[in-house]
Parts: sequence; structure tokens; C-alpha cells
Amino acid sequence: MTTVDEPPGDRADSAGGPHRHTPPSDEFAAAYGESLRDVLDVESWHTGEDLGAMYERIASEVAGAVGQERRIHGRIRERVFAHLEAHPPIPGAGLYRATLDQVRRAHEGLLMTGAVEACDATRHAHETLPLTVVQIGVSLVSYNRNLGTWAQRLFRRDLRESLPDPAEEALALLERRSAGSERMDASRLLQRAIMTYAERAILLKRGQAAWRMGHGNPAAQELLSGAAGSIDLVIESTRLLEELICRHKKFVFVPSDPTDRALLTIGDALQPLEFAIVRPLTDQIAPFLANADYDLRTASDTTTPDGRRLSPREWMVRFRDQIAGQVAVGVYRASEVAPARLFYAHVDHAHEAALIAIADSLLQPHRGFPMLIDVAHHVCAATLGPDTLAGPIQAAYTRAGVPLRYLGERMTRGR
Repeated sequence: MTTVDEPPGDRADSAGGPHRHTPPSDEFAAAYGESLRDVLDVESWHTGEDLGAMYERIASEVAGAVGQERRIHGRIRERVFAHLEAHPPIPGAGLYRATLDQVRRAHEGLLMTGAVEACDATRHAHETLPLTVVQIGVSLVSYNRNLGTWAQRLFRRDLRESLPDPAEEALALLERRSAGSERMDASRLLQRAIMTYAERAILLKRGQAAWRMGHGNPAAQELLSGAAGSIDLVIESTRLLEELICRHKKFVFVPSDPTDRALLTIGDALQPLEFAIVRPLTDQIAPFLANADYDLRTASDTTTPDGRRLSPREWMVRFRDQIAGQVAVGVYRASEVAPARLFYAHVDHAHEAALIAIADSLLQPHRGFPMLIDVAHHVCAATLGPDTLAGPIQAAYTRAGVPLRYLGERMTRGR
């Protein structure tokens, strides 16, 4: 199952005409089972004490939704998996089942010997009017040792210059803060992109094991879209990913909250210990790369390893076609009770990557998620949690003589 690489918009349907867009009100009714007009009629709302009706409605909706999902599992196994094997969109595509002996070998030969290292990151921000402090932490662990935790702190001020005229300084500060929400949104996107980059950089450059396990999509959208406002970050991110994908190759990434509902639907039809290799990463990133604005940007260096100088747009086309196509996107299910999970791996090692992900996820069958990533998360949270940032900042404001003035309402709210 692949997606079509084209920009959004009207497309011709099978009859040759453009698709007719469903009115928003009809889309709402189709999704929620009642009209938007009825929902907006607050006279029909239940009182907060009407718990019996709430429980009955929830039970009915859940039973109906689960029943519908189960009805389509057989069709997906018959048609989608068969199609993958007959017309593979990527080498090795298809449905596979891990054996218990393979799982045992992954545990004893890779995971528990330290041949797999996992990385996770955290980001905490303390925002006040004069200053925003952002703490980004990254930890790298394996089952036989903690390889370390790294931190970077960013100090953001709206104005970092002292103008000779205090009036000019005040006006400059007001001007910058007049576009405050837009600036803050861009700043938060940039912070998240830096954290995502650092997580992958430390996994690649500080890791020592044969296998590297990461959290999320390796080519996360915040690294590629340029939405954070820095094309240089996009270029550096793709350089890093090229080294990970094309030279290291032995990696597996598992996201916590994937948004690809089509892949999750395919995964929901899997049995325990099964995995499916579905499509190349190219199909997943092509739509937003097509809509990203690279043409009007400049980059410090977009020279390829063979010496060709490319524009930012050409650079990203090269990444999409030559690099991302080497990454397989798949789904696996570790246990009967846990949901299916997505995974990303190099096409040459996708089968072994799936076995590692399944074996590690079986260590916590109620979650069906790799435990090594959870270990990295807890190490990072314990070492660089929000309290390690809030305490020193509050002490600093106290020393500056304004212990309470710049605290937000939520910071002083009782629990």
C-alpha cells in the first residue's frame, strides 16, 4: 500500500471528473453520528450527574467501533498483505511471523549483551516575560550500562541589546513583543527541532553498539519541513540522517503516537509476533516535502559528497529520492493485549530490526513497546526533569529581588 506523491488538491476520480468535496456539516455527521446543529444545541446536553447515560453511551460506542475494526481484519490479511507480497513497494515487503527461537536469540544475543543502545530526549521550558529558559536533555542507555546523559540550556530574550536611548530601547522591545505569539510558536518549533536533532546526533555519534534504537520517526517532520525557520537546521539534519541511514544502517525507530491511521489499521490486523514491511519512508515524507517552502531560503552549505552544489529544493529532492527510499516503514504486534506499533529500519536489515523491536517489546507485554526506549526516557527524566530547571530559576529570580513577579498563574495555582 503506497501513497501518491502529489500535492494536495482536486484529483480526477475513476469517472474522470474532480472529487466532490463533502460539506463540513456532512463530514461531521458521518464521523460523529449526529449533526453539528444537534451538538450545538446545549438544551439537549446531559447534566453532569447523569453518569448512567454516559456509561451506557460509551459502552455502546466502544463495542460498535471494536466490532467494526474486527470485521475488516480478515479482508486486510487477505488483500493488503497479499498485495504487498505480489507487488512489493520496497524490497522485502510482506507479512512475516517471528518464532520464539528468533525472539530468544534477539534477547540473548543482542539486547542483553549491550549490542543495542537506545536514546531518548526531554525538553522543559520555563517561560517568563523577561526570559525563557529551555533545557534539552538526551540520554543513551543499553541493558548492561548507562552510557551518559547530555544537556543543553537555551536562554531566550526578546531583546539582547542596550540602546543608548531608553525610549528607543522600550519601543524596540514593544515592537518585538507585539508579534509575540508568532515568535513564540516559531521558537517552540525550533526548540523541538533542536531536541529531535540532538537525540539522533547523540545516538549516532556517541553510540558504540552495533544496533541503535530511536524514538519516533527518524526523519521527523520538524527536521525536514523548515517550519522552525532555519534551513541550515534542515540541511544539517539531512546530513546526519544520511550518515545514519546510508552508512550505519543498523537502526530501528519506534514512535509513540504515530498519526498514520492507515498503517495503524494494517497493524491492527496482525497477530502476536507478526510484523509487516509495508512501504518506503519516501511515501510518508513526500507530501509535506512537496509543500515545504525551500526555494526562497539560503543555506550555508548544500554540497553533496561528490562535490555537486545544490539549491535547498534540489537538496531535499535528493534526500527524498536517494536517502529516504532506503528506509522501510513497517508495523508489528508483540502481544495479544497490546496495540500494534510502527517501526522504521534500513531495507537491508528490516527483518532483524523488527525482531529486535518485538523481542524488546515483549519485556512489557501490556504495552508492547520497546522497554529500552522507556529505560532511556526514565533515565533522562530522573536526571534532567523539570525540577532541575525550575528550582535554580526560582532561586535566581529571588536573588534578583523579584521572587513572585514573573510567575505565571499556573505556577502559583494550588493543586
